[in-house]
Amino acid sequence: MGIKFDNIATTELKTNKKPSTSFLNKEITLFGKGYSNKNKEQFYAELSMLLNSGVNLKRSLDLISEMQKKQKDKILLDELSKEIVLGSSLSDALKKNKSFSPYEYQAIKIGEQTGQLHKITSDLKEYFTRKNELKRQLISSLSYPFIVLITACLVVLFMLRFVVPMFVDIFKQNKVELPWLTQQIVGLSDLVGDYSFVGLIILVGLIILFKQLSKKPFFNQFMGNLQLKIPILGGYIKKIYLIQFTQAMALLTYAKIPVVSAIQLVRDMIHFYPLQSTLEVVEKDIIQGEKLNECFSKHPFYDKKMIALLKVAEETNQTEYIFQKLYDQYSIEIAHQGKIISNVLNFLLTLIVGLIVGVILVAMYMPMFRLSSVIG
Repeated sequence: MGIKFDNIATTELKTNKKPSTSFLNKEITLFGKGYSNKNKEQFYAELSMLLNSGVNLKRSLDLISEMQKKQKDKILLDELSKEIVLGSSLSDALKKNKSFSPYEYQAIKIGEQTGQLHKITSDLKEYFTRKNELKRQLISSLSYPFIVLITACLVVLFMLRFVVPMFVDIFKQNKVELPWLTQQIVGLSDLVGDYSFVGLIILVGLIILFKQLSKKPFFNQFMGNLQLKIPILGGYIKKIYLIQFTQAMALLTYAKIPVVSAIQLVRDMIHFYPLQSTLEVVEKDIIQGEKLNECFSKHPFYDKKMIALLKVAEETNQTEYIFQKLYDQYSIEIAHQGKIISNVLNFLLTLIVGLIVGVILVAMYMPMFRLSSVIG
């Protein structure tokens, strides 16, 4: 995998910074906009196959467009085809379209310069295959705990909204004195009943506010640092971004893109403030002549294993190989860590839900004993 190109001139890079996005909103979306990573995997696989078969670029894009089931995907590919007819290169067409990243534009441009477009598209297919595989791992690890959490919240709300008031009516009819715990649960039930609509409005308002704040650099900085401090999940989140970083660096260095240019591209690709901020400093340090491993060692975001292997990479001139091995190791670690986190979260959520439901039931049945003694 990967193409080694010699004597390739460094191409211009876009350095416009994009606002970072939260890990929870990154990649894992139910109704994604634009051209999804799954579609890109299929697109580059089909394009590579057609180019390898000797079909020209224009005809390849038209054939792939005809295969599309969704109208928006067909329109996107038709736009690329029209740009080719007007004399633009594929890389320029991708650059004009917001659905494609600077990394894709740079990789395709290298393929065009070297006459290896079919191989570059194959590499891009591999890149998105691995990216989609990581996404599936994350969904597999976190979906069940998320479902348990939502179900638990609905169960508790249902009990407070409907079950507790039934008991309260019985207690009022029989004028039973309520214990302190029961009084607290009844108060909470009244609060849910009286302000449920207000709470819903507040929730919607918070979601809208979060979306607006996510466009602000200070908020992205705060959220990025906060995510790394979350117990259990902090290290998992960091490793997710390290996987994305090492994968992108492996493919870029395989293509013989200079390390500084590769880091700059990755910084624009991965929108996570703690990673972006460190890469910006690393880039400046490398330009000033510092060694690669020394630049990364200044930042605790990168673990000792990466620093040690990068030192070996510089000594053996095997940077692309080391980044690939780091990616492979991190992928294995995160798959194992994901299973552990899923099991721990399932246990904790089940325990918490059991305790909450248990407290509500105990609070409701304590007056029942008094009621039975009064009736007796």
